[in-house]
Amino acid sequence: MPSPSSNEPKAQAMSENTRVLIIDDHPLFRRGVRQLLELEDGYDVVGEAAGGQEGIELARQLDPDLILLDLNMKGIDGLETLRTMRDLGVDARILLLTVSNSADDLMAAIRSGCDGYILKDNDPADILRLLASAMDGKNAISPELMSLLATALREEGASDRRSKANLTEREIAILKCLAAGKSNKLIGRELDIMESTVKVHIRNLLRKLQFRSRVEAAVWAVGHDFG
Repeated sequence: MPSPSSNEPKAQAMSENTRVLIIDDHPLFRRGVRQLLELEDGYDVVGEAAGGQEGIELARQLDPDLILLDLNMKGIDGLETLRTMRDLGVDARILLLTVSNSADDLMAAIRSGCDGYILKDNDPADILRLLASAMDGKNAISPELMSLLATALREEGASDRRSKANLTEREIAILKCLAAGKSNKLIGRELDIMESTVKVHIRNLLRKLQFRSRVEAAVWAVGHDFG
């Protein structure tokens, strides 16, 4: 664990790098992730937490850009930690970094507001690529989980009663872009609107469809032929 001084947000306030918080109850794994990010330009690890409650507190204190969260932890598990952070208004990109390749865990994480789901045994280069995708506003899910996701989407689509009826034409267009995995910047270019306007539209469509994250909206859109 870093010293308390390394967890002070002011010390990193001027950094243009992606500020990262690691939440995992395995010290060796936290150290490995920290070392991986320290070797890569563009990341600053601003804090580490050994459990969910500590992670929630540090997320609110540090206001990181990216949170890497373990799924299976003693005490408060990753899903509960994720839901609590979203309920408290933590708007960082939150990625589950886990050993679980269960479709149930994947869908639960997506419904709870995660921005990505990465397997711990992925190659380090692939993990870095997925982190970059998440920070660019794209979907960040380990490729080997996509078939599980597709099956879950088909099963979920049959019973889902959400409707696009309350969405504006612009919001529907943006939803299609989310389904295609496009970043905010690319969506803005394609629709000839400012990136800040894209973010406003995404917030509105998430509220109307009662989703916690753009990934959940994108997954739903793919399952309902918005792609």
